[in-house]
Amino acid sequence: MFSIAARYVTSFSLLLALAACSGSDTTSSASSTEENAASSDVTQPGASADPSRSAVYQKGLTLVANSDCLTCHKIEEKMTGPSYREIAEKYAGAPNDVITALAKTIINGGVGNWGNIPMTAHSSLSQDDAETMVRYILELNKK
Repeated sequence: MFSIAARYVTSFSLLLALAACSGSDTTSSASSTEENAASSDVTQPGASADPSRSAVYQKGLTLVANSDCLTCHKIEEKMTGPSYREIAEKYAGAPNDVITALAKTIINGGVGNWGNIPMTAHSSLSQDDAETMVRYILELNKK
């Protein structure tokens, strides 16, 4: 039997692997996303009430936009992989060790968390960037 943390890791790993289903280059949208993130005012009072105004959310959004994640995942609807909203709901309140494990799944790839479709590895991502992407996805549960 798997522990709850192992199930979280496995599930999120598959999700993130599915996000990497394509090797498409999204650098053209990267600069506009970075500009939008940079122009966002995250220092205004009340920023904590809106998760999309946090620095982690903005950086995670930029990292996802610069990757091939959106080839297999959408925020609200299931595609090849689960929607980000489904992932956020499944892992709501996940402890840091689960976030770390999910990030490793993004980097190393995986299968079995959301079915039998494998998520490809993203070995060029750093652990910190992968964790930021996970935290961004989990923030969607707060919106």
